[in-house]
Amino acid sequence: MPKLWDQTIEAHRHQVRDAIVDTTAALVAEQGPRSVTMSQIAERTGIGRATLYKYFADVEAILRAWHQRQVSGHLAQLEAARDRAVDPGGRLEAVLGAYALIARASHGHLDSELAALLHRDPQVAVAEQRVNGMLQELLREAAAAGQVRDDVAPEELASYCLHALTAASRLPSTAAIRRLVAVTLAGLRPRPAGG
Repeated sequence: MPKLWDQTIEAHRHQVRDAIVDTTAALVAEQGPRSVTMSQIAERTGIGRATLYKYFADVEAILRAWHQRQVSGHLAQLEAARDRAVDPGGRLEAVLGAYALIARASHGHLDSELAALLHRDPQVAVAEQRVNGMLQELLREAAAAGQVRDDVAPEELASYCLHALTAASRLPSTAAIRRLVAVTLAGLRPRPAGG
């Protein structure tokens, strides 16, 4: 019985934490990050300020938790895209397409000051390394299958892909994103024999 009780308490804590993060994100979207206070978050979430402070020290800590949740969700999207495709080239294309869509959807969610703050979080660097590592592995697999050029190191090709696809953040449509992914993939094709 104690184990079930512990699980119930932990589930409740997780629900409260998620409610705090969701409420803060909504308030920031409405008012901007500098206008949100812990009192507003507690009131809108329906909890006391003392309870709120048991979970988070300040608004910045809540925003970091929200951002970490976003980053984890994006990594899961990339992994799911990779795992749906069958061949190495298809996996690479799926991940590049998903990355470009994420870049487009994420653009403009945060003001520049808040984005600078959240992107200094060490977890962002860890996530970027995971994405880069995933791309390098996919590029190695595709090169071994003859679907991607092998005359350039996977590390360089991964960097090329990530930088090229940052342009997706400013594209007006998913059709434009598909074209950008196609152009990026064209740069990865094996060189013709004798070329």
